[in-house]
Amino acid sequence: MNSMSVREQCWSEEDSEGDSDCEDFFYGAQGHYVADLYCHPQLDTDVGAVKDIYSDCAVSVREYETIDDVDIDLHINIGFLDEEVASAWKVNRTEPVVLRLRFSLSQYLDGPEPSVDVFQPSCKDGFNLGLQLKRILSTFISNQWKHLSNEFLRTQQKKRHSWFKAGGTIKKCPNVPLIQGPGEKGRTTGPEPRVNRLMNRSVSCTMKVPKGELLTYAPNGQSVAVPGSRSTVQITTKQLIELFFSSQALLHCKSIPTLEYGFLVQIMKYSEQRIPTLNEYCVVCDEQHVFQNGSMLKPAVCTRELCVFSFYTLGVMSGAVEDVATGAEVVDLLVAMCRAALESSRKSIIFDPYPSVVDPFDSKALAFNPKKRSYERLQKALDSIMSIREITQVSNGSYVEIKKQMDKLDPLAHPLLQWIICSNRSHIVKLPLSRQLKFMHTTHQFLLLSSPPAKEARFRTARKLYGSTFAFHGSHIENWHSILRNGLVNASYTKLQLHGAAYGKGIYLSPISSISFGYSGMGKGQHHMPTKEELVQHYNRVNTISQSRPVQSRFLQSRNLNCVALCEVITSKDLQKHGNIWVCPVPDHVCTRFFFVYEDGQVGDANINTQEPHIQREILRVIGMQAS
Repeated sequence: MNSMSVREQCWSEEDSEGDSDCEDFFYGAQGHYVADLYCHPQLDTDVGAVKDIYSDCAVSVREYETIDDVDIDLHINIGFLDEEVASAWKVNRTEPVVLRLRFSLSQYLDGPEPSVDVFQPSCKDGFNLGLQLKRILSTFISNQWKHLSNEFLRTQQKKRHSWFKAGGTIKKCPNVPLIQGPGEKGRTTGPEPRVNRLMNRSVSCTMKVPKGELLTYAPNGQSVAVPGSRSTVQITTKQLIELFFSSQALLHCKSIPTLEYGFLVQIMKYSEQRIPTLNEYCVVCDEQHVFQNGSMLKPAVCTRELCVFSFYTLGVMSGAVEDVATGAEVVDLLVAMCRAALESSRKSIIFDPYPSVVDPFDSKALAFNPKKRSYERLQKALDSIMSIREITQVSNGSYVEIKKQMDKLDPLAHPLLQWIICSNRSHIVKLPLSRQLKFMHTTHQFLLLSSPPAKEARFRTARKLYGSTFAFHGSHIENWHSILRNGLVNASYTKLQLHGAAYGKGIYLSPISSISFGYSGMGKGQHHMPTKEELVQHYNRVNTISQSRPVQSRFLQSRNLNCVALCEVITSKDLQKHGNIWVCPVPDHVCTRFFFVYEDGQVGDANINTQEPHIQREILRVIGMQAS
């Protein structure tokens, strides 16, 4: 039963902060209260609606004993995020994000505007997602509060709508919190995924996707004829909903949810709409990013100067300290890529984005400004950045000491290093030896993910429909500074094009390693492919060095670098195969998975074919997938 009132759910003030072992996880805990404090019945109604629609553990209430305030904690499930996405965003996907709202207990919506706090109990520091979401929700609540009152809400809650119309068509998705009604709540161990709630719906529908192809859905295996369609693909209910949600997520993420189920449910719905697309919007102004090839994985600030200044004052850049400490090999790679782009003869084209760095001596001015580019000054600052190997060794890794030494060399060196780290919008992680692809013949192997949740969802739905395979993408190292921040771009017939577009517009890939190695520039100069014996000796040497001098073997030793990515690509009819050169004109159908770096002229096996079964099995093993 959910008839328990707010008062019956409250807990005492001494249990509210971090001194308690259970901290903020008091779901419905009981405590003391003062009998003469009046609780507005609309607040009781809204709390009950959250419990009906989500679960008892989706909301918790703390009532103060001596003042007319009440804290409402809304627990947003983020389990839909992939583990790697959660890692890139530095959140714990197994733990809810808590939205803490402080209302007037007796006045509720007729009282002062509520304060907002966003946190995860296990993320004490560097919870940047919380900072961004707090700004978003504060703005949303301020705009809504102007028109809200308890009486207005009561009239809105009289309106109830079904998600599906009688004919099986879908009503406006963002205005409905869930598929089942409040009275149909089921008790499970956790919030049930939205797509699973449609499994028993008996509806038929057709959806038109890009390229004009019609996707047809019919329940219980029925066949549905689509007049005028040359090509149809039968899809399951889950695939239909995944495709619908992924294609509509960005379009509707800022739409205002209904108030039919109360203000608290509205806030939860709005949060659920916004979280999957946080990377699509500037963390400061909340305006949509504009990229040639779609959004990237990590949230970032836009290029407006006011946003750049605000971004620095938010303290978000302090995350660079942790990155240097825990991902030094990745920082080493990012600096190398930046250096290659800056030293390129094509830097005016490929060094994109150009840094936006606040002057350390004048917080109202930019020391590096995209509108006033100075490659010479940028080169001087980059040359003053200590090697990451030196950074990790100096003063036992004391970041304060590191910054002091950099500031002595050049006051812009450290701010530039922060920008290089924080402007990277892809998720890169150095792979341990146990997860490396041995046939690639390099120890510099990285997991590389750049697709945001919405794109990854579209990719997975397409993979279920058409299947996928793996192929290499080679590009000179000078291009990767931009690729990591802008994504793999269809450069055909643009100023970014370097190798021509003999087979038309699209992203060029190959199942054969030697072809992509050539695109990466490995064909220039002397190259040596290590024998099996040399590779064993190299691994033994790495292990020996790591025991005596663990830092030396971790980092790049040379500026003569080549790199290649291993991508997963959808095998639909859009993929054009011209022998061993493939062209994919649909950016959403290509996702990077791995990144390999070679130095001092070394290359991997030039005869790797990703279509060979044993190669595919090894790739699937490393990324933890099951071969179908």
